[in-house]
Amino acid sequence: MEPSLVFFSQLNMCEPKEKTFFKLIHGSGKEETSKEAKIRISPEEAAIWGESFDKLLSHKGGLETFTRFLKTEFSEENIEFWIACEDFKKSKDPQQIIRKAKAIYEKFIQNDAPQEVNLDFHTKEIITKSITQPTLHSFDAAQSRVYQLMEQDSYTRFLKSDIYLDLIEGRPQRPTNLRRRSRSFTYNEFQDVKSDVAIWL
Repeated sequence: MEPSLVFFSQLNMCEPKEKTFFKLIHGSGKEETSKEAKIRISPEEAAIWGESFDKLLSHKGGLETFTRFLKTEFSEENIEFWIACEDFKKSKDPQQIIRKAKAIYEKFIQNDAPQEVNLDFHTKEIITKSITQPTLHSFDAAQSRVYQLMEQDSYTRFLKSDIYLDLIEGRPQRPTNLRRRSRSFTYNEFQDVKSDVAIWL
């Protein structure tokens, strides 16, 4: 029975295009782990990230390192939403715009979305009303809100984190420790629990 679960996803011809879109953006967990292991960043490069949040996000290594930091705080949905919005704004084909907008809405915006970002009611309402006829600017207000949240909150903690301080001081990367998040849980508390979700992946 076990092998049938492994091959199920490969035979699933009904997988929505939105899932494929996000797999292309983020890849699998194994790929991310190998990427993190291969990142080589000089202390000088890392020091530049401390000058501004924009400089951090505009550097490939900075973006990957910041994403790794957010995972330790269980708030990676914020950077994933920001990345998805950046990709969305490059869309040209009208059907692609509709498809990607729907994928972003379902993953990050709608109530009980799997990676729902923290937005005010007014911003969510505007997006909800426009999602049937999205434009390249449909998520601008939400993206700006999430950017400000990361800049004012997560970025300041990132600059004080071991992940960042190790880089600017040229120390080897340590194993990532996951922090407890309010109204959430830590990985260690659930590492022995097998999720039913794995059946559908």
